[in-house]
Amino acid sequence: VPIRWEEALDTLADKMMELRKNNEPEKLMYMRGRYSPTSTDLLYGTLPKIFGTPNYYSHSAICAEAEKMGPGYTQGFFGYRDYDLAKTKCLVVWGCDPLSSNRQVPNAIAKFSDILDRGTVIAVDPRMSASVAKANEWPPIKPGEDGALAAGIAHVLLTEGLWSKEFVGSFKDGKNLFKTGATVDETAFAEKQTHGIVKFWNIELKDRTP
Repeated sequence: VPIRWEEALDTLADKMMELRKNNEPEKLMYMRGRYSPTSTDLLYGTLPKIFGTPNYYSHSAICAEAEKMGPGYTQGFFGYRDYDLAKTKCLVVWGCDPLSSNRQVPNAIAKFSDILDRGTVIAVDPRMSASVAKANEWPPIKPGEDGALAAGIAHVLLTEGLWSKEFVGSFKDGKNLFKTGATVDETAFAEKQTHGIVKFWNIELKDRTP
């Protein structure tokens, strides 16, 4: 039922004051879309702090900041970056569709056909996306099973000795000790640019056969 702005504001204010009186300010959650002077500085930046709720979320959480987090945790670089699609020979599109929904859509569209000409595109996605439609390979995984697939791939890479020795490092005596179901002594492996790969094998990957 349509109501006037004044009624809407009064209703909102009454609900918020009810939470304050009940000492439940955390039950207020504020979610905003993209940026504007009002939504950013006043409603998102000030209102939740004054009211006393920690539950306020920005559009950035599923956009810019989420994108920065990937290279931040894997490469130590929290910032915007693009991929070297001009030289890519094997493109694995995992759970996203760069042809329609990434920050650099025009660049992906321009480079995609060249990648197909000189290499391979593998799209891991439960749905038929634009990238899937053009890909050479499409494992149509069930939703929520990305982790199982990733763990199976990692298990094979390690047990068959296919990991990058130059980047990851290797066993000190040159013998591959990654065997299905067997734990490995962490001191037997000399890591280079990674951290905790043997620990992760012992905790998670040793039993994760395809």
